[in-house]
Amino acid sequence: MCSDRIRSVTRTASAGDFRTEFEKDYQRIISSASFRRLQDKTQVFPLDKSDFIRTRLTHSLEVANFARSIGRMIGTRIISEGIDEEFTESTRDDICSVLECAGLLHDIGNPPFGHFGEDAIRDWFRKNLPLMEYRGGRLIDALSAQQIQDFYNFEGNTQALRVVTKLHFMVDEHGMNLTKALLATIMKYPVSSVEISYDKHDPERDIAHKKMGYFAADREVYEDVQSACGTNGRRHPLAFALEAADDIAYRTADIEDAVKKGLLDVNVLIRNIKSRIDAAREKAIGKQQVSTAEKLLGKLENYYKRAIDNDYENPQLYAVQNWVIRVQGVLLTCAVDSFMDNYDSIMAGTYRKELLADTPGSLILDVLGDVAYTYAFMSEPILKLEVAADSIFDFLLTRLVNALTYYDTDQWKMHACAVDTKMIGLISPSFMQVYKIHSKDAPDNERLYLRLLLATDYVSGMTDSYARRLYRELKGID
Repeated sequence: MCSDRIRSVTRTASAGDFRTEFEKDYQRIISSASFRRLQDKTQVFPLDKSDFIRTRLTHSLEVANFARSIGRMIGTRIISEGIDEEFTESTRDDICSVLECAGLLHDIGNPPFGHFGEDAIRDWFRKNLPLMEYRGGRLIDALSAQQIQDFYNFEGNTQALRVVTKLHFMVDEHGMNLTKALLATIMKYPVSSVEISYDKHDPERDIAHKKMGYFAADREVYEDVQSACGTNGRRHPLAFALEAADDIAYRTADIEDAVKKGLLDVNVLIRNIKSRIDAAREKAIGKQQVSTAEKLLGKLENYYKRAIDNDYENPQLYAVQNWVIRVQGVLLTCAVDSFMDNYDSIMAGTYRKELLADTPGSLILDVLGDVAYTYAFMSEPILKLEVAADSIFDFLLTRLVNALTYYDTDQWKMHACAVDTKMIGLISPSFMQVYKIHSKDAPDNERLYLRLLLATDYVSGMTDSYARRLYRELKGID
């Protein structure tokens, strides 16, 4: 594990400070404003008033816990099975620390209003960018293919790399100044926006190419991290463990939260699991997956029966809360077994699948995802809130991009109106400072690209409540 600092920046150790570099990463993360803002960012249910529904913060804590557990189990097996003589207990502790920090960071770049926020940003640029003018021509003609695709394929995961390496302006332009091993771990997709290539029907598809992993503006950071960690365009091995932890956390949590909200009935969940088991058995595929799903189904039915027999106040919630803990344990074991079964190809950078794919737990994992999508993500309350959120994104991005298009150019005074100046004044001073550092002496088209990124940086950093409040204030609603 490489513990060099990003861009070779070093910190001066204090006397008697025996923390590892990875432990210092942890403390920098949890003390950051970007991390604290996750408490007011949606996981699934935007602006929910219940204390029981998960936010990005509670989800990130769960992912950090699962990721650390996966790391410890993998490390213990590497040692006990004698797979790598150079792998020690100290190495195991290090990967646990990296994975825990990666879990805390993995959603730090996500915009407000859940995954819909990413869709809204992508949709705005796809709809508006081709129509915009710049210096007498089309704006997109002033941008490179990668710069254009960066906005068309905007990703919260990609934004996370910007947040921790640039936008978190602590003492300089190097962000939180985190270890390169940690940065490589959160970089789940080590390709640019013009290298995305993922067909779910292609058996040779590579999960690392499913989405973009870095913006054109951050290519230097990307290349530095890849070179330092020896990944060279491939996924860091720990990225597979982080992804599995995230999948386990959100698939199980979404089901639990849907039941809490009264959107999903346990009997519906049971019927869906039975239906998928029957379909798999009829096709005579996935015997291990079917067996695991049957055992877990039996556990759910038993928990529910026990709750009814004991006259519990909320038997459905009792059953699901106990059941998801059981499911999580099974899936964690599946992730570890998969990592060890594919250890050589993962370390060589040739493993192409998600860690939980084709494991005994993959059937139940798929069912949970499908049920959550149908009964939570497509529920009427969520759809209404997403339509409202779309109005917020459309208004804020339109105002910001219009204001930023000619900002810092020789035509600013010609095009700017009073409102544009006020919109610029709303942007975080630290974000403006980062723009000034990286746009200095850059050609005009590069500065234009950085100004458009400034708009997405600002919007992505907003919490749900702030975005809604700002929208209402600027619209004169309140």
